Amino acid sequence: VQLVESGGGSVQAGGSLRLSCQASAAVYYMGWFRQAPGKEREGVATENSDGTADYADSVKGRFTISKDSAKNILYLQMNSLKPEDTAMYYCAADWSRSLLRAGNARYWGQGTQVTVSS
Repeated sequence: VQLVESGGGSVQAGGSLRLSCQASAAVYYMGWFRQAPGKEREGVATENSDGTADYADSVKGRFTISKDSAKNILYLQMNSLKPEDTAMYYCAADWSRSLLRAGNARYWGQGTQVTVSS
């Protein structure tokens, strides 16, 4: 399975971006992770099997994960962006929810850069 992210860019604080992740095939669990320079990779948002999602506390209420299952596209709508959201954002997928949530997913995209200026 190949994952290709798009939609990153540079915005001012308070702005919005929508990231997309095109998967070459259907994978049951998908999510978004990010890594800022000098920091460890962290989970941003991951799907649950019941249609709900889990979010990092730092993005709750600002970011929304969604999926177009017919097209195998995962989205991340990011609103009210802050400078601390600046990072490389990665799409990840796995057949195991636990592996995905642990950051040990089998499939990863190349990442898309998000830069938020103050």
